[in-house]
Order: sequence, then C-alpha cells, then structure tokens
Amino acid sequence: MTRRSFSVLLALFLGFSLAPVSVARAQPPTPPAVQPPAEEDDDAKLRPLDPDFTVINLPTTLPLPLGAAGNFHLTHRFVGVDWRRDDFSTIASNAFGFDGPAVIQLEYRIAVMKHLEAIAARTNAGRTVQFSAKYDPIHEDASHPFGLSAIVSVEGQNNFHSTNTSGADIGYTPAFGVALSRTLWNVASVYVDPIFAHNTHDDGLPDKVNTFYIGLGGRVRLAPSTFFVAEVTPRVSGYVQGTAEVAFALEKRVGGHVFSILFTNTQATTFGQLARGASLGIDGHSPIYIGFNLSRKFY
Repeated sequence: MTRRSFSVLLALFLGFSLAPVSVARAQPPTPPAVQPPAEEDDDAKLRPLDPDFTVINLPTTLPLPLGAAGNFHLTHRFVGVDWRRDDFSTIASNAFGFDGPAVIQLEYRIAVMKHLEAIAARTNAGRTVQFSAKYDPIHEDASHPFGLSAIVSVEGQNNFHSTNTSGADIGYTPAFGVALSRTLWNVASVYVDPIFAHNTHDDGLPDKVNTFYIGLGGRVRLAPSTFFVAEVTPRVSGYVQGTAEVAFALEKRVGGHVFSILFTNTQATTFGQLARGASLGIDGHSPIYIGFNLSRKFY
C-alpha cells in the first residue's frame, strides 16, 4: 500500500469515528433524570410520633388516607373506684377499678375525600351521640413547621335528641376548633387544640352559654413504639363548671393497634363533655379513674 493510500484510509477512519462526537457536541446535553420528590402530602405515610387520632381525649392531626377501611376507637373509664379517695385495700379488692362500672365510648371514622374524615361516636354517658368532621389541610413536613386540622362537631344526649334521659329539653351542643401539632426532634410531639363549644350548660334553661377551652397535650417516646402521654383542657372563657380535665397514660403501638392504660379525673370524651370539665367531690377535688383506650387502623 502506498503512503498516499494509507493517508486516505486513515482520514476516512478518523472522519467516521469522530463524526458522532462532533454531532454529540453540537447537541445540547441531555439533562439528568429528575427523581420525583417524596410525597409529603401522603395521608398513609407512617408518622411514628403521631400514632393515634387522639392524644387521650383531644384530637390530633393524624390524617386518615382515602380508600382506607377506617379507624375504630374504643374507650373505657372505670368509675367504680376513685383512686384519689379510696384506700389501697378498696382499690385492690375491686381489681384496681376494673371490676366497677365503666363509661364506654365507641367511635368509627372514615375518609370521605382526601384529607377529610367523617366521625361518629356514642358514649353511654347520657347516651350521647357525637357527629364530627375533621379536615387535615397541612401536614408537618419540610415545607410546614406544624400540622393543622380543622374540626367541627355536634352532639346530643339521649341518642342524639334535644332532650336528655330525664326528659329535660337541653338542646344540642355544637363545637368547632382546630388541632395543631409539632414534633420535637425524634422524641416527642406536642398538641394545641383551641375548641369553642356552644350550649355547655346542659340543665334545660332557655339561656344557652358557651365555653372556649384550649386543649394541651404531649407525647414522649420512651421506646420505638412506647409513649408517655398527657393532656389538660383548661377553660379560657365562657361558662366554667367543675375543674379542667386532666389525663395521663402509658401508650403502646403494635402494628395498626394502639393501646393505652390511663388515669383521668373525668369520664368525659366528647367536645361538649370536655368543655364542662370534671365534677368536684365534697372535698373540693375531682376523682381519679383508671381506664384505657384501644384503636385499630384498617389500612
């Protein structure tokens, strides 16, 4: 092969091999694949420091995902033993209160649309039925420093009638408010629940009175799925009866179940009952009852 032929072949080889490179350089670079951001607005996302829809009685900002079968909530307040006044022998002989009668509430909630829950509850305290709705527009995430839920409810005694079990026309008790939540590092969560309740003096008088209270609650993680929980509901303005509800509990989450053993000074569980507070005994102090909460998520 002559030197000229070799030069031609070398030029052709270099031309074909470098042509794609030249074309590639002429084209704008392909941007790297963008990974979709994590879904921060996911109602089904696990929230380890917000395991239940209630603190003890107060609402939390935990959302219920659309399409889930719902959430069942059961409460017991054993009112046969007063842990403040009864001696240890009386308490122990009554199985620490579990032998006594109980005030029981059954509650079920479902998601009717994204972020919106419908809730129905009934307690045997006055045969009270409460219907409520909860809207969860803000979840705590990188963009929001807190969670927020809006709450509206109405309750009636005697299986949702305007008259109570004694026949007195006491009317209904509507309420509305918000629940605010904030996690603290990876160990605790705090809740602030301002609630306004109408018709909180349930004695049948024609003049209706209102109560505004601010529920305060907190959860401290003791182990990965075990918490110490406490709440108090001081009344800020309006009609005040008895003393503020106070409760504390030891809580355990196991999968979709949340169980807590608790002590409280009232049998109240609805918004109107919490507004009325705890009754006072002849010594000027409210009783202390033992009880439990049990929740089951169906998602």
